[in-house]
Amino acid sequence: MKILYIIPARGGSKGVPGKNIRFLGDKPLIAHTIVAAQNTKYKGTILVSTDDEKIAAIAKKYGAEVPFMRPEILSSDSAPTIDVLFHALNYYGNQNKTFDIIVLLQPTSPLRNAKDIDDAIKLMISKNSEAIVSVCEAEHHPLWANILPEDGSMKNFIRNEIKGLNRQQLPKYYRLNGAVFISTIPALNKYKSFFHKNTYSCIMPAGHSVDIDHEIDFKLAELLLKNKETI
Repeated sequence: MKILYIIPARGGSKGVPGKNIRFLGDKPLIAHTIVAAQNTKYKGTILVSTDDEKIAAIAKKYGAEVPFMRPEILSSDSAPTIDVLFHALNYYGNQNKTFDIIVLLQPTSPLRNAKDIDDAIKLMISKNSEAIVSVCEAEHHPLWANILPEDGSMKNFIRNEIKGLNRQQLPKYYRLNGAVFISTIPALNKYKSFFHKNTYSCIMPAGHSVDIDHEIDFKLAELLLKNKETI
């Protein structure tokens, strides 16, 4: 099984400036994801797709391939990730190198480890599925959330049937954690998405599911990393 691990890492970041090369613990943020991919049981090509020379240098230092610089049209914060994936696949296709599956590992999930990746790939094999997406249990139950009217009234904020219930009495809800996305290449070509009828979820621990978008997420990741035996 030929695997392409792709780590997309733009240089521009608004929530946490320079986050991909900022140190988290003993190494830059992006290096955590590269090391996790290197330590999987399922070996493959590890590619960092970036538009930033500093990110490229760090990625190469930690053993990832950076055979091209991502074009500007794919480097804005509105550029679809799926287009970044096809750009990488087209590059390798032009080098006569093909893959069976692609594993998208976003560097903003630094606490996802090799076992999490292995578990997702093993699940894909056991389910004979075309795609796997990682999730974790939602920290805040969505049934306790709602929109607010202009006057801020809480009149219909909570549905009557769940008033007075505690969390344990409500059904479990899960959220996308952004850590692992896997697809066969034929399915990705067909659906242009990881989400379709033959996609399955892989449940990850909440402690491995920090997704760094803001400074507070970085602080939380630092705290969990220091106490990693508890996550």
